[in-house]
Amino acid sequence: MRPKKVSVLESLRLLGYIHSLFNHHFPTPNRGLHKLRTFRRFFVASLALGCAAKGQTYGSGSHTVTVQVSQVTVVQVSSGTVNLTISGASAVAGQNSMTVTDLSTSFLWGTNVSQRKVTVQTNLASPIFTLKLLAVSPTQGTAGPEVTLSTIAQDFLTNIAKSSGSTQLRYTGVALASQGTGSDAHTITYTVTVQ
Repeated sequence: MRPKKVSVLESLRLLGYIHSLFNHHFPTPNRGLHKLRTFRRFFVASLALGCAAKGQTYGSGSHTVTVQVSQVTVVQVSSGTVNLTISGASAVAGQNSMTVTDLSTSFLWGTNVSQRKVTVQTNLASPIFTLKLLAVSPTQGTAGPEVTLSTIAQDFLTNIAKSSGSTQLRYTGVALASQGTGSDAHTITYTVTVQ
């Protein structure tokens, strides 16, 4: 038979009832014994609390928590447009080649997958001028050699498996005096892929 639950209020009422019965059957003389009175109070309180404890019911519960991690690969390139302008200030008299360099942007990545590298390419199939790119001081992985950008994907960073990091981007524009004037607009795409 399951024990009946006893509330705190019922326990207090039971304590009062037992106390009154004890006083009725075992009164303390007026000349009294302090030790007996103290013992009686302790006994009555212990008896009532014991009854309340026997009436309580206890239980437990459990459930399963699962943490699942999927493959994650994210990349971010600094916002804004990189403008490489070759002017008289960057030209050297007597030399056909003129260059300009920019280090204002960076590339960030994160991946929890093995055997990964970063490739880079441009969407511009027939540029007038040359555009080069180099990863400068990557926090993880290995920087590849400076690449001349084309529509074919080339290695930019290798050995970035299960890591997160960043690298500064160094763009270099190269023009020949013999090519005259003009402009090229590139869209550069970075891709994390299998190494």
